[in-house]
Amino acid sequence: MNVSIRNNDEFIRLGQALKKAGIVGSGSDAKAVILNGEVKVNGSTEERRGKKLYPGDTISFNGEVFQITE
Repeated sequence: MNVSIRNNDEFIRLGQALKKAGIVGSGSDAKAVILNGEVKVNGSTEERRGKKLYPGDTISFNGEVFQITE
């Protein structure tokens, strides 16, 4: 399933994107799933909650794919 995460700024941080997509409910939840290696950005496991994401980047979590859009 492909889901878009709309962002009006130049970039969005990974933790914020996870919250905006409804994947997690809080920053601490985002930190936990990221540190557990459950989140991939553009196909690679990402361990930085503050990773900057730009339009076109994708997040994969639990079999779902989310794309950052403008």
